[in-house]
Parts: sequence; structure tokens; C-alpha cells
Amino acid sequence: MDNDEIFQVLGYVIASEYRTTIIKSIGDGIKIPSAIANDIGLRTNHVSNVLKDLKENGLVLCLNEDARKGRLYKNTDLGLEILKYL
Repeated sequence: MDNDEIFQVLGYVIASEYRTTIIKSIGDGIKIPSAIANDIGLRTNHVSNVLKDLKENGLVLCLNEDARKGRLYKNTDLGLEILKYL
């Protein structure tokens, strides 16, 4: 991915405080939505909606998609690259 593409994605992330704080909250670790919600002070359902959006844009990955509860999320390589600029 070249710099133009990275900066496009960076603009998309920065345009939303929620996307920015969730990517920062996950960092280089693995977290469940309720832990992210506690970290940033949002309701879990709102965090889940933002995680779905971030996943569709290739920024986060769900490690156990079939789990009903306790889904584990981590930043993708692209998400980690964007994290460097945040």
C-alpha cells in the first residue's frame, strides 16, 4: 500500500473520534468489545457497531468470528500502520 492509500485510510479513521479511540484502545494487543467500551467510556453496542465498520474496511480483525460472546479483536497490519500516525 502506498502513502496516498495510507493517507486516505488515515483520513477516514481520523474523521471519527470513535474509530480513532477504538484503534488506539486495541493497540498491538487483543481485546473484547466490553473491554474497549470500558477503556473509552462508550456503550458496548456502539463499540460493536464501530468494530464492524473497521472490520469491513480492513482495519481490525475478529479472531473468533463464530463466538456469540467474547469476540476477540486485533488491529490488522493496516490498522497498526494507521496507529503509528494517531
